[in-house]
Amino acid sequence: MPALDAPAPPPRGEVPGSALPARLTALLADLDAFVAAEIDPLEQQDDNVRFFDHRREFARTDVEAGGVPRAEWEELLAEVRRRADAAGWLRYSLPAELGGRDGGNVDMAVVREHLAHRGLGLHNDLQNEHSVVGNLVVPHLLHLFGTAEQREEFVEALVTGERRMSFALTEPDHGSDATWMETRAERDGGDWVVTGRKRWITGVHTGTHLLVFARTSGRPGEARGISALLVPIDAPGLSVPHFWWTLNMPTDHGEVVLDAVRVPGSAVLGAEGEGLAVAQTFVHENRIRQAASGVGAAQFCIDRSVEHARQRSTFGRPLAERQAIQWPLVELHTEAELVRTLIRATAADLDELTARGEPAVTIGHRVSMCNYRGNRLVCDAADRAMQVHGGMGYSRHLPFEHIYRHHRRYRITEGSEEIQMRRVAGQLFGFLR
Repeated sequence: MPALDAPAPPPRGEVPGSALPARLTALLADLDAFVAAEIDPLEQQDDNVRFFDHRREFARTDVEAGGVPRAEWEELLAEVRRRADAAGWLRYSLPAELGGRDGGNVDMAVVREHLAHRGLGLHNDLQNEHSVVGNLVVPHLLHLFGTAEQREEFVEALVTGERRMSFALTEPDHGSDATWMETRAERDGGDWVVTGRKRWITGVHTGTHLLVFARTSGRPGEARGISALLVPIDAPGLSVPHFWWTLNMPTDHGEVVLDAVRVPGSAVLGAEGEGLAVAQTFVHENRIRQAASGVGAAQFCIDRSVEHARQRSTFGRPLAERQAIQWPLVELHTEAELVRTLIRATAADLDELTARGEPAVTIGHRVSMCNYRGNRLVCDAADRAMQVHGGMGYSRHLPFEHIYRHHRRYRITEGSEEIQMRRVAGQLFGFLR
């Protein structure tokens, strides 16, 4: 059966699947127009393309400074965020009262997938979660849980980049088992004194504050008794001894030591002892958006592989006529459609729960389904794209190895896929309390 009578792959950036509502179709068209007018020309000027072509990691990484991002790379990203904010895109997900557009989980899932499906570029970089439509979860946490004073001090400054706050939950001996964390905060008069060690703390190289999770009461393994505290990076007793080099460089994942760090009682974010509620709010929104980005990047890999197979001939015939090429891509394309549908349905339910003021934990198992399947899908799709493209696929001159190395981390971070599956199993077998 001829394989080349099928329609050509969709144009770059156009996501296949069920038709979107007219509102979202128009939104994506406006977003593409902004990227074409403001961001793509910036990417092409002053050799900025070096951050995305085969030189990308060398251009981005300051080896002498411990492997952290180069200042010129981060300055370029900051300029993109300024342009996106001026055009009304950066704050899209935030409430209108914060200058946003009340973009819900459905909108953000569609947008994040669309941007990832465009491929590598200044519009949506993989290495550090940069995007013209900001994933502004930390400012939103301050808005939801912060006191009036905390909101005044941090929310706007975090959006503009005047301040940067890192999420400090993971420890050397405790990742997914956060309730067993060993970092403690003890009362001393009106202050808290924090002692412990945190690992993989993203953005600490340029951060101004940490959101540190520490046990303030209760026993190890208990969910209650953990508090979230706002800790300045320059507080006496806080140090960053080194940064962990990773599969995808540069790294901004620091080791943080807290040696009797003193903060005022007003540093607690949210209710004392209820810090995990803050953390759960963070991960639910982040997991669904990561899953959507994974589907978008996977679809990019699939589409480019189909396009290559139609153009490349071996032994006198196009690769696209060979079932060894067709069937793995058919499996991936089918999986992408299934995961996309689950993500959008789950995002819609999250929005409905939010509107009713009900906790998202009731569908946490579905968020976990989206996350672990989306993360696995993009790794499989990038690996298959490398195989279909042969030697060039393995090279740094095509983007697939970079996509794989970036998304591979999400099968561990934000809760490993085993933890996500455990969450699903807990609901399926009735183990959850």
